[in-house]
Amino acid sequence: MAGKSGRQEETKSGERIAKVMARAGLCSRREAEAWIAAGRVAVNGRAIASPALDVSPHDRVTVDGEPLRQRERTRLFLYHKPRGLLTSHADAKGRATIFASLPKGLPRLISVGRLDLNTEGLLLLTNDGGLARTLELPATGWLRRYRVRAHGRARQEELDALRNGITIDAIRYGSIEARLERAQGANLWLTFAMREGKNREVKNVLGHLGLAVNRLIRVSFGPFQLGDLPEGALEEVKTRILRDQLGDRIAALSGADFSAPILSAFPAMREEAGAARNEMQARSGSRERSSTKTPARPASPATPRRRLEKDKKRRRDAERFGEPELARRDKRRRHGPGKRQGR
Repeated sequence: MAGKSGRQEETKSGERIAKVMARAGLCSRREAEAWIAAGRVAVNGRAIASPALDVSPHDRVTVDGEPLRQRERTRLFLYHKPRGLLTSHADAKGRATIFASLPKGLPRLISVGRLDLNTEGLLLLTNDGGLARTLELPATGWLRRYRVRAHGRARQEELDALRNGITIDAIRYGSIEARLERAQGANLWLTFAMREGKNREVKNVLGHLGLAVNRLIRVSFGPFQLGDLPEGALEEVKTRILRDQLGDRIAALSGADFSAPILSAFPAMREEAGAARNEMQARSGSRERSSTKTPARPASPATPRRRLEKDKKRRRDAERFGEPELARRDKRRRHGPGKRQGR
C-alpha cells in the first residue's frame, strides 16, 4: 500500500507533458499534443505517442532531440493590434500575422484569445500558456470592453435587453453591457462589454439586432487598458504590476511563476522610439546649422504640420476612448471658420 501511495503522490507532483511544454514558452498545448503525436517529443530518452503523461522536474524532456529550455518568468505584454493582421503564428494563405510584425528578441508569445482580422485594439500576449488559458476562461470574470461603429439604427431599450443574455442560432451569449453613444450619419457608435468573448460575438449579437459592424476596437481587457499605446506598439507589464493585477487566485490557477529568470530582456519600445526620434531631430538640427551662417529658425510649415498631426491624434483618441463631444468640438473648430469665410 505504501508503495502505491508513494507512486500516486509522485504522479500528483508532476504536470501533463503538454502543459510543461507550453509553460516553457515552446508552443501552445494544442501544438504540443500534435508534436507528441508526430513522435517529436521524448521523455528520459524514449519517444512518447500520447500527451496523457505527467512529468516532474526530474524528468528529461527533449523536442526534436533538443532539451526543453528552462522555464522563463511569467510575462505579459500589451499590444495595439492594427487592422489587417491575423492573430496567428502562421497562415496557410500567406497573410500577415501579428507575430511576424513583432520586434526581434522576444520570447515565444501566445495571445490571450484572438482578435479578428479587421478588429483592432488591445491584445494581451504572454509567454506563459497556463496564464493565457486561465485569462481566456469566462470563469475568470475579466470584462472585455469595445468601441463599436455599426451601420443601422437601434434603440437603447434593445441594447438593455442584452443584459439578460441572448441565444442566436443555438449559441447562448451571456450578459452583455451595451450603451448607445451617438449617431454619425448612417452609423452608430456604441460601447460593448462582455466577459465571455466567444467567436465573433460582437458582430453576431449586433447583427441579430440589424446592425452591421464596420469598425471594432477593443479598449480594455480586465484591468489592462489600451490607453495611448500607439498602433502596432508593444509594451511589457512590469512584474510587480502584473502580480498585483492578477491577484492570488488567478496566479494560483494559472501556475504563474514570478521568481524565474528573464531569459530575453525587452526594452521599452516607446523609450527607444523617443530616443531615436530625438537623435534624428538633433542630427537634422546640426545639418541645418552647418548649412547656414545665421542661426537656423524652424521652417514655417513645420508648426502647422505638427499642429495638424496633434489634432489628428486628438480626434483619433477621442473617437477611440468615447469622447464624442471632444471630437465634435474639434470638428467645429476645424470646419467652422472655413464655412463662415465662405459666406
